Amino acid sequence: MGNPNGFQKFDRELPGKKSPAERVKDHNEFVGLYSDEKLNQQASRCMNCGVPFCHSGCPLGNIIPEFNEAVYQKNWVEAYEILSSTNNFPEFTGRICPAPCESACVLSINKPAVVIEEIEKHIIEIAFQKNLVKPHSPLIKTGKKVAVVGSGPAGLAAAAQLSKAGHLVTVYERDDRPGGLLRYGIPDFKLEKWVIDRRIQLLEESDITFVCNTEIGKDIPADELVRSYDAVILATGSTVPRDLPIAGREMKGIYYAMDYLTQQNKRNSNLPVNGTDLFATDKHVIVIGNGDTGSDCVGTANRQGAKSVKQFGMMMQPPTERTIHMPWPSYPTILRDTSSHEEGCERVWGVNTKAFLGDENGNVRALQVTDISWELDDFGRRVKFQEVEGSEREIPCDMVFVAIGFSHPQYDGLLEQLNVVVDQRKNIHAQEGLYRTNVSKVFACGDARRGQSLVVWAISEGRETARKVDQFLMGHSILETKDAVAAFEY
Repeated sequence: MGNPNGFQKFDRELPGKKSPAERVKDHNEFVGLYSDEKLNQQASRCMNCGVPFCHSGCPLGNIIPEFNEAVYQKNWVEAYEILSSTNNFPEFTGRICPAPCESACVLSINKPAVVIEEIEKHIIEIAFQKNLVKPHSPLIKTGKKVAVVGSGPAGLAAAAQLSKAGHLVTVYERDDRPGGLLRYGIPDFKLEKWVIDRRIQLLEESDITFVCNTEIGKDIPADELVRSYDAVILATGSTVPRDLPIAGREMKGIYYAMDYLTQQNKRNSNLPVNGTDLFATDKHVIVIGNGDTGSDCVGTANRQGAKSVKQFGMMMQPPTERTIHMPWPSYPTILRDTSSHEEGCERVWGVNTKAFLGDENGNVRALQVTDISWELDDFGRRVKFQEVEGSEREIPCDMVFVAIGFSHPQYDGLLEQLNVVVDQRKNIHAQEGLYRTNVSKVFACGDARRGQSLVVWAISEGRETARKVDQFLMGHSILETKDAVAAFEY
């Protein structure tokens, strides 16, 4: 521990960012970087705990106290080596992860947590500046060929790890560019796409081949892919959006959130946009769904010049602090205002949308809603809700975005042709820790297997699946588990 009193001397402090009025003028990232002094101070707040719960809070098992110490000592080579030993893409997680590691930080018991996510981002960006990030191309190749279907975070992590092990990896992507959800699901103001392009170039220099505009099961038969490769990894993501099948759903002006976000991301990259142009300019917008995707719609609508933005959620407003049902070090369900909410948004809690109401031209003009109250069990979990009598009302709007999550991966095409077994939620059935499907040579990971989740979980599953594939191909694996890496003493 470089500074034993750091957590007492310095308070948690985040980097500066542009004001809401300034940042909504474009779609660029708006969070700055620490000065050298501030970064040193924030790293010094880490207490190097005897039992670092942040390790277990992070799905990747990042070795956090050690890289904080390296940052404090300004040993950038060591900091980068420690971080990259468990995380293939810190430039992604350092920008968009909800940081469950910080919720598990021991300091957060009675003080604000260490800014682990920001320190992670600074390590990787400094490593790029110092030319420490190099492609991995083993001298010894196994001659084994692996196909990865899907180039989201899970697919990219699996490909990167298998390439390190000496296998020949080809990644298939049905979109025009690699990145999956990272590229077309996350707005540029949270993750500019040059960050993805920089990493893709490194992966290509590591002998990974990317084949875009190619949908397996449509452009290439699934069985042909399996015959051509020694192993196949399905990392297609959870892509079927949850719908809201209520009266009036067919009206114009009601769209899935991902269709809206994808269009704007393509415009930002000067790419052609398919379908009806979706613009919130001068419109009263309602976003149904209180998650990150809904928040991204709020930020995008504000940048497009919406007259007003409301965000609806069925749950009641969460508490601002942990309750007895959210003990440390669990990830707490507390009120979190995102940067998009700062830019202008009315958040409406405990409301149920009953119907979409339209005008004579078939355009949505309002939502019919009621307030609801929830019955909770002894553990504070929501059991059922009931409508509040007399609360039914109409809320005018011109445009609605449905952002209530994703149900499961697309079954038509690839999964159907392979006859892959799915679980009761229609996700690919592949046991955690094994990641093998019922089809010989075929593995699955990420949201396609576990259901919609975090980018950091997708990277973790991609890494673990790569190790199992390496074992399958070679009889053993040179790729360590996250637990083995975490046990290593730097």
